[in-house]
Amino acid sequence: MQDTFLVAVKDINKFEGKCKISTWLCQIAKNIWYQNLRKEKKCEKIPIEDVKENILFEEQIEDMICEKESKMELFKKIQRLDEETRNVIYLRIFGNLNYEEIGEIMNRTSSWARVVYFRGKQKLKEEDYEGM
Repeated sequence: MQDTFLVAVKDINKFEGKCKISTWLCQIAKNIWYQNLRKEKKCEKIPIEDVKENILFEEQIEDMICEKESKMELFKKIQRLDEETRNVIYLRIFGNLNYEEIGEIMNRTSSWARVVYFRGKQKLKEEDYEGM
């Protein structure tokens, strides 16, 4: 934990304010954890997704965890999406695939995958606001 705060203090000027500070700190902690795992050679290279690209959806997930909503609730929300959107979100978030890979799997373009992913995130957010 102290490593996280040390990095945060050193890099506070990199915080853009596009997300909650707690989300930013969690990302730093995750990256430090990945670095430690690699150093200890307990796992193979773990791809780290571009934080800026996924920050809104990851913030959504972290908020759900912080509010002690179960993973089941998140999966139920994703299940309510149309099949293509659901598949793109699963491949992107849980499969750690980039848009080109998703496009190739789905026989579409990377641009299509990016748009479907973005719209899926928006639908999940809208559902949260409607449920409040």
